[in-house]
Amino acid sequence: VKVGDNIEVVRFFHCYKRGVDRIFVDHPMFLERVWGKTASKIYGPKAGQDYLDNELRFSLLCQAALEAPRVLNLNCSKSFSGPYGEDVLFIANDWHTALIPCYLKSMYQSKGIYMNAKVAFCIHNIAYQGRFSFSDFS
Repeated sequence: VKVGDNIEVVRFFHCYKRGVDRIFVDHPMFLERVWGKTASKIYGPKAGQDYLDNELRFSLLCQAALEAPRVLNLNCSKSFSGPYGEDVLFIANDWHTALIPCYLKSMYQSKGIYMNAKVAFCIHNIAYQGRFSFSDFS
């Protein structure tokens, strides 16, 4: 996954439960600062404060989420749901995944990929807003 000028390798963990695929994305950028109980430290050093690289961290998460159905072999076992193809629903929760619909449209659908994919965007917490300079997203 391209983040800034770097290519980052992520790991995926998969669980198929109650008819729903759950894909988890792992990368040191997500948890390398967090020891013990995460509490709010996943977002910043203390409540209401962001890590300075959060836009990169969560850009990586969004891009990895969009790649997961394309690269994971979800048809390799009867315990898995099978390949998705174009019929994918991405669940985006709060600002951390708000780039998913943007990336979906600009990086995939503009190339004829995921044309039937949908995004359900949920906002549940106004405490973390992910405010960054516009230039950070160039």
